[in-house]
Amino acid sequence: MASPRLISCVLALATLTLGACSSAAPTPEGGSSTVSGVAGGTGGNGGDNGSASAAPSASALTPEAYKAELDGRHKPMADAISSLVGARGVKALDQRVTKAEETLAGAAESLAALVPPAEVRPQHDAYVTRLQDFVTALGTTSGKVGARALCTPSAVLADLGAKLKALDEAGEALQKAGGYPADVVEVKAARKQTRRLGNGSFVRRGSFGGRSSLEIDNGATRDAVVTVMRGKSKAFSVYVRRKATFKVKGVRDGSYKIYFTHGVDWDGRNKAFTRQCSFERFQKSVTFRTTVTATQIRWHDWRVTLHAITGGNARTAPVDPETFPG
Repeated sequence: MASPRLISCVLALATLTLGACSSAAPTPEGGSSTVSGVAGGTGGNGGDNGSASAAPSASALTPEAYKAELDGRHKPMADAISSLVGARGVKALDQRVTKAEETLAGAAESLAALVPPAEVRPQHDAYVTRLQDFVTALGTTSGKVGARALCTPSAVLADLGAKLKALDEAGEALQKAGGYPADVVEVKAARKQTRRLGNGSFVRRGSFGGRSSLEIDNGATRDAVVTVMRGKSKAFSVYVRRKATFKVKGVRDGSYKIYFTHGVDWDGRNKAFTRQCSFERFQKSVTFRTTVTATQIRWHDWRVTLHAITGGNARTAPVDPETFPG
């Protein structure tokens, strides 16, 4: 029983060519070149004589006022970053990354407009720069979450690790320079990992004892976890490595629905792949039935394939990550 599914993605790249043309005005003969008016303006202004006055620069904030400005933004920024850890599910994670980007972008814009006390100007500028860099990184990470290249908080934090560390260091430097509340990073980013279970490892071992078997062929390029449901209860979940097969023996009689998730880096604690995750199910249920007669015992065995093959006779459908039986 296999799934003849084929998904192709085409990226269309559009190019835009900008043409430029120039013309040179002839220099007046019999004298020097002259220019009248103000560049970028609407014309000359009588009696101005081309003079320009600079706008007055804003005065630096007092230490107390500067501290109040930072303090007012400290908690929203810290909460936005910390909220990434508590996201449950891909959709919630996507929403929290987007919210963090919006919150920190607003803070970066406001802080960039401040004139700090002169003694901490270098630290302030470095802090704003690192904050802006982190906001840019959040935007990139948000796209990866939306594409399910990143699927868990640990994967998001690992992806943001370098920028998160730089922001943390800049905040500590500003805080040490004058006791200012700039330590907004309260989480630690784990290193990127590629964890795997052994082929045929049960993520959830069910109750066996039947005569039937379910053979799973995962010819895909990513590992998979297959979850078999009987009604609303999980019968079992088993890990099948890429390019490998495994046969579950002793399946009891009944009608079952088969779900599977592919991905990279299995987080055993949260029972989810952290990167490159997808969620699907076979549209039709499979039925295991044992028949006993006076002379023989007959039962059904099933084989499912988790990758597209020619001649496959079972369709699959995508599953909302929020409803996937994890």
